[in-house]
Amino acid sequence: MDALKQGADALFILLGGIMVLAMHAGFAFLELGTVRRKNQVNALVKILVDFSASTVVYFLVGYGVAYGTHFLVGAEQLAAKNGYELVKFFFLLTFAAAIPAIISGGIAERSRFFPQLIATGAIVGFVYPFFEGIVWNQHFGVQAWIKSLTGQEFHDFAGSVVVHAVGGWIALAAVLLLGPRFNRYRRDGGISAHPPSSIPFLALGAWILTVGWFGFNVMSAQTLDKISGLVAVNSLMAMVGGTLAALAVGKNDPGFVHNGPLAGLVAVCAGSDLMHPVGALAVGLVAGALFVHLFTLTQNKWKVDDVLGVWPLHGLCGAWGGVAAGIFGSASLGGLGGVSVGAQVLGTLLGVAWAFGGGLVVYGLIKKTMGLRLSQEEEYEGADLAVHRISASAEKETSW
Repeated sequence: MDALKQGADALFILLGGIMVLAMHAGFAFLELGTVRRKNQVNALVKILVDFSASTVVYFLVGYGVAYGTHFLVGAEQLAAKNGYELVKFFFLLTFAAAIPAIISGGIAERSRFFPQLIATGAIVGFVYPFFEGIVWNQHFGVQAWIKSLTGQEFHDFAGSVVVHAVGGWIALAAVLLLGPRFNRYRRDGGISAHPPSSIPFLALGAWILTVGWFGFNVMSAQTLDKISGLVAVNSLMAMVGGTLAALAVGKNDPGFVHNGPLAGLVAVCAGSDLMHPVGALAVGLVAGALFVHLFTLTQNKWKVDDVLGVWPLHGLCGAWGGVAAGIFGSASLGGLGGVSVGAQVLGTLLGVAWAFGGGLVVYGLIKKTMGLRLSQEEEYEGADLAVHRISASAEKETSW
């Protein structure tokens, strides 16, 4: 029976890892569909290469920072318990690699390729796993300190704060240091429209992310005996809530509609194991409206050129999700209880401060030492030709 359980747990978390791996295709197509055509190849290459670099760094460094263990031992030891620790690494790696994938969307169309890879190494090797270890592995007694102040530990079941808010606030730091795309905001005060290059590709990316998210949330149980249908249905309700709110507030704009489910899913991660489905629906509705309103405010009023709106989507909706777990996870609102609003606010603020500060340090150092962005000429030409020497589609058909 033990062998059967070990095999079932290994398969369970492996399938979760594969589903979240597929989400990286979603990140790629979401960015591809949002950026202008001259930057589509760059979007695809960045996501794949960032994931590959993240794998190596997290395997050698980041996983050890978060969980105090390493894999530089014999294969016989690694294969124990059907290799469960290895597939757990695979699953958690896909979370870690989501951080540079999130950032990629914010800094699209003007960031240099190899400096961004260096930033990925620093973020996945230290900035992200440091906070991951605090929340999910009790490092440094921070959870005990939060509990002593509020009566409960900070609860983040599937990463509204640990993954999404951290990624979004690091991205904000990078976006501010990069500055807006050339001619995005004109000297006369006007704003140049840079519409999405492909709504179908944007929609495909959103759908891939949405489907994979059920692995992201449900498989965060990490063992088969802890699986919860409540997590699945709460994820569903938050997804549709985010969609409907984005439809209404965004006035049927297809870009907003397809980001709406992602906003809801970001927000529900933290408390998806605690909330009543009606509470999850409310969380999604708030997240969808929050994304649309803050994306518009960020781009048009504050003139912060966050191309895919990753700070509103991941940074702010992730922070909302951290707090919402304390509100809608409480027994008084139909949840399972065991959470505190104070603990959720405190943990969320710690995550936001660590991420934004870490982003300023990492990207600030890179900007000072090697430069972050393409030249004006390269940006005008487009990252596809400037970086990769090929466009997404040939200008002319060539016959031989």
